[in-house]
Amino acid sequence: MASVTPTRGIHHVTCVAGDPQRNMDFWVETLGLRLVKRSINQDDPGTYHFFFADAEGTPGTSMTFFPWENLSQGKVGSGQVSRTAFRVPEGSLDYWEDRFDEFGVDYDERVDRFGETVLPFRDPDGLPVELVEVEIPEDDPTVPWTEFVPADHAIRGFHSVTLWLANPDSTMDLLRTMGLEEVGTEESPGDTPGDERTRFAAAGSVGKYVDVLPTVQAGRQGHGTVHHVAFQTPTDDDQSAMRSAVQGEGLRPTQQIDRHWFRSVYFREHNGVLFELATSDPGYDSDEPLDDLGGRLVLPGEFEARRDEIESQLTDVTVPRAEAAETAESEADD
Repeated sequence: MASVTPTRGIHHVTCVAGDPQRNMDFWVETLGLRLVKRSINQDDPGTYHFFFADAEGTPGTSMTFFPWENLSQGKVGSGQVSRTAFRVPEGSLDYWEDRFDEFGVDYDERVDRFGETVLPFRDPDGLPVELVEVEIPEDDPTVPWTEFVPADHAIRGFHSVTLWLANPDSTMDLLRTMGLEEVGTEESPGDTPGDERTRFAAAGSVGKYVDVLPTVQAGRQGHGTVHHVAFQTPTDDDQSAMRSAVQGEGLRPTQQIDRHWFRSVYFREHNGVLFELATSDPGYDSDEPLDDLGGRLVLPGEFEARRDEIESQLTDVTVPRAEAAETAESEADD
């Protein structure tokens, strides 16, 4: 078996939303992330696929959504990513609580976890999300997007994902195979009936943590749940070696699939969570200039020939712009 390069951490997280405009308004205007790609679900081209990230779509920063409007409300449970956490600079949580109050965001009291302060909240579809205060190093690879949120408070990529699992041991072995190391366990009251949280760390600086919690609480996919989590395997060779290692764990990964902005391998880990391995290249700026990311509907590959048909099935959406928001506020004051 080829030597496995440890994953550097999370590449992206893909979730299920409802109304596409509401989804876009929240993640762009309220949370201040950049829409770096407006496209379609390549397996269901009548559905949007939105990618929200830092200013340059750096690996480890993109939260993506399938807005399946006709799907029912989901429920977080065993065999799912139960919550996704983002990094924010130290001292930012007062700003974020004030912002959440202003925008009517549903949030909980702060909690301490592994020596860090965490602010749990939910998006408009009920998706559990968290902000975690961390020290952002000067050489951090992320680039803050500052159209709606100033740089000293802006989201700086992923911190972690939490997995709810019925039988954690086999998944923890898989995480070790993927190159993550167990770094600690602590009581986590209120998270799940299991209460004990085990943390694994990858080699990178962004999206490096995976937390594991035991629970048999039943869930179902729908609005407000995570569809899958992708891990960084930067090159094709890295991905191929990781794919072989996953097969060695008794799992059944797909062949490589070209997703246009990265190449992917998918598999369900032992407890049913859908994992993806994703390359770094060619990136979100491979088909749009960096300054214009998200400015148009991008239809990759053979889908471009079906543009009229596909656009007729999609709800019209407007990307929030700071200038438009300021104009509307000024008119309201008048």
